[in-house]
Amino acid sequence: MRTIRNYRRSALLTAALGATATALVATAAPAVAANSIDITGVGPANIGIDYSCEATAGVVAAKALVGAPEADSPSASGSHSALICDGSARSAVIALTGAPLSAGQTVQVRVALVDHTDTVVSGRAEVVTLG
Repeated sequence: MRTIRNYRRSALLTAALGATATALVATAAPAVAANSIDITGVGPANIGIDYSCEATAGVVAAKALVGAPEADSPSASGSHSALICDGSARSAVIALTGAPLSAGQTVQVRVALVDHTDTVVSGRAEVVTLG
């Protein structure tokens, strides 16, 4: 009888720990995904982005850098400061200044949500070939 009780106690403890871990992961995931940015399109003079940010993140702008993948510095850059940070998924277009991009060109595109000190809150980099 004693071994059955110990077995039940272990099973109960394991189930309780598993439920607690699942609850922690389920509640932490939305907080981690709250500030994000994705590249949706790259044109010769602009970049399309999808973003979301929380009001408490301090995001003031989305910035972009574009250039040859092996270059030391970008050939074009841009910024979009009319962002709405309320946790909802949104879209925006960042206009680029600098050397225009051309069809067939392979470029590295870096986009980021930044705070007032230009610290990256969330960022993404992709190498794309313009169509």
